[in-house]
Amino acid sequence: MAEEEEKDIPELLYHVDEEQEEERSGDQNLDDLFEVTDTSATQARSGKDIQGIPWKRLSITRESYRRTRLEQYKNYQNIPSSGDAIDKEYKQTSKDGNYYEFFRNSRALKPTILHFQLRNLVWATSKQDVYFLSDYSIMHWSSLSQNSTEIVNFSGHVAPTEKHAGSLSEGFTKTQISTLAVKDDFLVVGGFQGELACKRLDTEGVSFCTRATNEGSNVITNAIEICNTLSGGMHFMASNNDHGVREYDMDGFQLVNHFHFPWPVNHASLSPDRKLIAVVGDHLDGLLVDSSSGKTAATIEGHRDYSFASAWHPDGRILATGNQDKTCRVWDLRNLSNPVSVLKGNMGAVRSVRFSSDGQFLVVAEPADFVHVYNTNLNYEERQEIDFFGEIAGVSLSPDDEALYIGVWDRTYHSLLQFNK
Repeated sequence: MAEEEEKDIPELLYHVDEEQEEERSGDQNLDDLFEVTDTSATQARSGKDIQGIPWKRLSITRESYRRTRLEQYKNYQNIPSSGDAIDKEYKQTSKDGNYYEFFRNSRALKPTILHFQLRNLVWATSKQDVYFLSDYSIMHWSSLSQNSTEIVNFSGHVAPTEKHAGSLSEGFTKTQISTLAVKDDFLVVGGFQGELACKRLDTEGVSFCTRATNEGSNVITNAIEICNTLSGGMHFMASNNDHGVREYDMDGFQLVNHFHFPWPVNHASLSPDRKLIAVVGDHLDGLLVDSSSGKTAATIEGHRDYSFASAWHPDGRILATGNQDKTCRVWDLRNLSNPVSVLKGNMGAVRSVRFSSDGQFLVVAEPADFVHVYNTNLNYEERQEIDFFGEIAGVSLSPDDEALYIGVWDRTYHSLLQFNK
């Protein structure tokens, strides 16, 4: 991933129609215009913009602003012009899918992005429970009670409350969170300086703190995946810019495996049968490696830039990878010579990919404005396109696939979007 710690992320620029505003009564000012109000499904059906953007009071229409965004949005690439030739590879897909319906937009919530390439900052543990990063805090949102709760605040000093071998008893101070993962009752966060912190959601305090490495200055934790083991335990894997993938057990938080690769690792994911790890990073090719030895079992060739996302279909035969060449490529392990499908984004890199638990859908998130839900049963030829405005902090399906959450970062229209089946 890029060594720079941040890149300017464009905020949405909405221009007020001054002539219309002059005609309005004096008590209707800019504060009224940008008043923070949620949008319900009922209001959306009645014509309210799902993000609460008052298009009728602005000097630009939604359609015109969409065209402007498509024309002017700058996709970050490590390989110049990597997405230019993609049109020849991908097959046009139908946008007739309607799998998830808008349910609510919660504007009081503020999902945050600290590194422009890392967008795994929203995780749902049930249809009603979501965790996300907001500035230095990990927040919990209950869509049932409409309440948010701070789980951990990393702006100050955080130290472990349990004693484990290898844990840093002194903890961390003012940790910049780069990535996180939540599964069942476990939360794991990664930081810009290689920090890893683990918390049991049903107990007070942080259980474990460590640094993946102290060597070098570019040691950011790029991704975390929490996974169940065949024996019934739980492990997590951390992908790091120091070229490493580290696997820890979550009983005693001990290092189980440490695999080293030729390039920075941006994402790693474990296959459903626990035998293979998909590894992608600062290289055009991805790798499939043996989960026990770390030895390369196969190479995945086809992308034109660096990859930041991977996900396994529940059947264990299909793998999806997301890349800065603006594509998600779907691979069948029985024949890796060519992808099963090449799915193209509208504006930018594919930063997140998620398969539904039942394998029926593949969720593909761009860096901003678009989330695509592909129907796997129709060979990825039909999709639902979710169209909004703002940088995407993360996407997450609930474990039962009943809800889809999208974290939106924007100075004015930050929010958490919820779609239900």
